[in-house]
Amino acid sequence: MAAALVLNKSRKKRLEAGHPWIYQSEVERIEGEYEPGDVLPVTDARGRFLASAYVNPGSQMIGRIVSYEPLERMDREFFAERFRRCHDYRRRFLEEPSYCRLVYGEADFLPGLTVDRFGGVLVLQIVTLGMDRVRDEIVAALVEVFEPDGIFERSDVGIREAEGLEQRTGVLYGDYPRTVVIRENGLEMEVDIVEGQKTGYFFDQRENRASIAPLITGWGARSGVELRELAVDGGELRLVPVNAKGKEVTFPYWDGAMVLECFAHTGSFTLHACKYGAKKVTCLDISEHAIETARRNVERNGFADRVEFIVANAFDYLREQARGLEERAARALAGESGGAKVDTSKPLGGAGRTWDVVILDPPAFAKTKGAVENACRGYKDINLHGLKLVNEGGFLVTASCSYHVRPDLFLETIHAAATDAGKLLRLVEFRGAGKDHPQLLGVNEGHYLKFAIFEVRSR
Repeated sequence: MAAALVLNKSRKKRLEAGHPWIYQSEVERIEGEYEPGDVLPVTDARGRFLASAYVNPGSQMIGRIVSYEPLERMDREFFAERFRRCHDYRRRFLEEPSYCRLVYGEADFLPGLTVDRFGGVLVLQIVTLGMDRVRDEIVAALVEVFEPDGIFERSDVGIREAEGLEQRTGVLYGDYPRTVVIRENGLEMEVDIVEGQKTGYFFDQRENRASIAPLITGWGARSGVELRELAVDGGELRLVPVNAKGKEVTFPYWDGAMVLECFAHTGSFTLHACKYGAKKVTCLDISEHAIETARRNVERNGFADRVEFIVANAFDYLREQARGLEERAARALAGESGGAKVDTSKPLGGAGRTWDVVILDPPAFAKTKGAVENACRGYKDINLHGLKLVNEGGFLVTASCSYHVRPDLFLETIHAAATDAGKLLRLVEFRGAGKDHPQLLGVNEGHYLKFAIFEVRSR
């Protein structure tokens, strides 16, 4: 008897609506002989063919759809055809398709497989048994289609254990430099593909990083600088920035914002802020390795004179700065009113700083559904204190890559933080992942990234 995965009558018709996952609870039986990881036809309870899926009876997610036509196995020809489709899609929508998320699992109809492209180096991640069994075919097809210098595997994620697989990393083809340099929105960035987070770089925020451009200039008037028509170069009139005393301002970024980037990783938002004209950027991450990478990226792009680097826990740093603001306000109030004395023996130091733009791009706080409540407390905490540090009329840029924290819940959490901080927020933009992370309609699991820009005002 030919093997087949037969679904039960009582299931919801998720597969027919385009969802690529089949759970144990949806399966009536598996007929015939097969090996875990094999591609089997999927039928409804009446025997009608629905799709082809690779199966793993040892996983709660027993089947993953790879084709809506009969398919016996995933061979090199199958993968080569799919990879060409992926390449065509990226070339259509991206300015620099040589640096992108080349294969995005289910959304590219290759569930369990991720491939990032760093110029001549490909980094892949395999998280399922079905894909793990055909690693050689995947590598052969990647070599055929893209002719890379090297292919490196970063399958060092815990999700593999749910599939009965061990974590693994290593070279699969050719040679590779440990560090590669990519281009994004006209900037150059160094990426550590061996020890960097996940596959080395977060391509999903590419368009979001570019979206901060309108926030970064238009701040000169706040510091008393304005453009005036003055006679220069032998009497020729031109617009010149001058300060409140009428003296010309020679600093080229006089109109730029003061920017704070927390959870900076490789400093990607810092680089974009500098490119778009920031006056000064504070780049913060808890990892010294990340900050050193960010420092090299800043120097590579010629922005070193406008960036300060801080190695610190973002939660602690934001709280410290907010507490410093409160202490400064209390001292000022006591001095004005002549009321209760405030202890001024303790120096405030660098605490109590504010910025025109505060950027919060943390790692995922909720890896499981059960972690959502704690995650929301974390998101509220950083946004509450971050909001307190935004200058009046400035901007909060905030993100969440926790799939289990749905968009409406994320916005509710930000709203609660704003209420407690005494702030009014005006939503400028609400975005998701970039074009190299396509989304299948009806597959909410792919809609993980939430990215928002808010204008911040006091109540």
